Amino acid sequence: MAAAESGAGERAGLRESVLRTGHALSLAWRAGPVSASLYLLTTIVLGLIPAGLALVTKWLIDALQFASAAAPAPPQPTPAGADLPPLLLVLIIGFLGLVQAVGSYLSTYLNSRIKRGVTLVVQHRLYSAVNRLDGVRRFEDPAFRDRLRLAQQAAGTAPDAVVQALFGALQRLLTITGFLGVLVAISPVITAITVAAAAPALFVQLSISRRQASMMWSVSPRTRRRLFYQTLMLDLAAIKETRLFGTGGFLLGRMRDETVTVNRAEERLDRRVLLTQGPLSVLGSVVAAGGLIWMIAATVRGEFTIGDVSAFIAAVAGVQGAMAMIVTDITRGYHSLLMLGHYMQVIRVRSDLPVPAEPRPLPPLRGEIRVQDVWFRYTDDGPWVIRGLSMTIPAAGTLAIVGLNGAGKSTLVKLLCRMYDPTFGSIRWDGADIRDVRVDELRARISAVFQDYMCYDLSVRENIGISSLDHIDDTDRIRAAARDAGAADFAAALPRGYETMLSRVFFQDEGDDSDGVTLSGGQWQRLATARALLRRGRDLLFLDEPTSGLDAAAEQDLHDRLRELRAGTTTVLISHRLGTLRHADRIVVLQDGRITEEGGHDELMAAQGEYARLFSLQAADYLNGGHPDGEAPDRGSATALSQ
Repeated sequence: MAAAESGAGERAGLRESVLRTGHALSLAWRAGPVSASLYLLTTIVLGLIPAGLALVTKWLIDALQFASAAAPAPPQPTPAGADLPPLLLVLIIGFLGLVQAVGSYLSTYLNSRIKRGVTLVVQHRLYSAVNRLDGVRRFEDPAFRDRLRLAQQAAGTAPDAVVQALFGALQRLLTITGFLGVLVAISPVITAITVAAAAPALFVQLSISRRQASMMWSVSPRTRRRLFYQTLMLDLAAIKETRLFGTGGFLLGRMRDETVTVNRAEERLDRRVLLTQGPLSVLGSVVAAGGLIWMIAATVRGEFTIGDVSAFIAAVAGVQGAMAMIVTDITRGYHSLLMLGHYMQVIRVRSDLPVPAEPRPLPPLRGEIRVQDVWFRYTDDGPWVIRGLSMTIPAAGTLAIVGLNGAGKSTLVKLLCRMYDPTFGSIRWDGADIRDVRVDELRARISAVFQDYMCYDLSVRENIGISSLDHIDDTDRIRAAARDAGAADFAAALPRGYETMLSRVFFQDEGDDSDGVTLSGGQWQRLATARALLRRGRDLLFLDEPTSGLDAAAEQDLHDRLRELRAGTTTVLISHRLGTLRHADRIVVLQDGRITEEGGHDELMAAQGEYARLFSLQAADYLNGGHPDGEAPDRGSATALSQ
């Protein structure tokens, strides 16, 4: 987290800022070249119209002044534009106003179109990049997860904000250029006064933007902690504990403390802005007022026209406002560029699993999977989780892995699935190092029920079929997998059978009579098993605590089913309930990442080692009243342990 927070506060250099700006513009062009072109054209027109209005208004005032019969003879030749018919000038002003109004609406419409298109492109690129990460190392890295969260936030707003800021700054620059062009034609002195009047506002806004950026970096960790507490108070998975333990007030207090701290930092900035902005704004107003007084005096002397005075007033206000808005655009765009940096780093990230230059083909498993002197740790400075482990998994056989929590069982499964690569050593599939094989080809030969299986907010059919997308609409095959997992009866009894949505989160109204349902833990576990069985014919099957959510009778029933179904399939079985492992061809006992015992059930029981000790403890717990209800256990469970 700290690393990511540090990354969030990095300043983007000029080169990187240019690259990110170019990337944002390319996204806008890719999202809709026609819309982007029209948006640019509209921005240019809207940027020039204010100066055009000021110029035509000057001409109109001069025309009225010199056309008035009561007016004295002009002290100088008739200024440009004053000889035009006033009605024509009024029509031009009306036309420019109409173009400005329509252009503003058109600009908003085009910006919305570009934003929707950019969001579509950015989301596709972001999640495609995430999907290219074959391993899980990066996803278990807190710094990367924090950066990924920031990239998700940036994907929705940053590219569009950069484009808006850039086009906004372009529009203000054109406005300033137009006003200064009008004034230069009147008098270079007036132009210099106008710039001098606007300069203080520019310095104020630049100072504010720098301090605001510094403040944002300093409070960003607290802002994220506030978001964490807010999310935790609304997280469905945390609701049970927050209600049971009464931690809602505690979390609310933490959230309030972070908010108060952030508010204090913002208040300090606001006071500083007030103390600096006030005097500088007064200075700018004094310069503008002085320039206006000088110009009025010169007009009385006949050096300028009333139209010139009008143009000067409009230019001072327009240039001051445009300069202030330019800095605002730059500040907003710079912040968005920093956020866009997180997105760009994620889409550029390389896979944490090396891709073989010339992948080897992976034939069906016929011999064995050999784990050779494998060492593994999750971080370079972390403890060793797997320590010099060597073993073989014979094809078509069943290997059971036993060990206390933290022994390395689930880590070994991740290595066999190539979610990680070993730090040292190798894993060979019929002699082929799995690092030399395409990851997708390896995993296409594997199926699994993980201990932390997924409960998808999808229909029953989709929950099963998602493991094999080629068969997600194959009703017969999905029903067969559900039947093999013992899920067919409850699935058929649901309101819409296999099309029943297993969630209520998509239904918003309390009175909604939709058929979304929630399942029990045991039912979800059977669906997870059906999901794995749908991939029947795979060479390797992992069953990691496949019955942990079932009662004793259901557990025995499912294990009997699985024992029949996995015949001929290479199976790795992990369970804390040792009675379910006794039929495995071979059992290995892991302790601190090493194999301490290995053999069949009877052999290990006779050895009177760790396996025998754990097995006897569990058997005694069942037989001596260890059932949760204080009653004798189901005969099936007792038999499974004692036979």
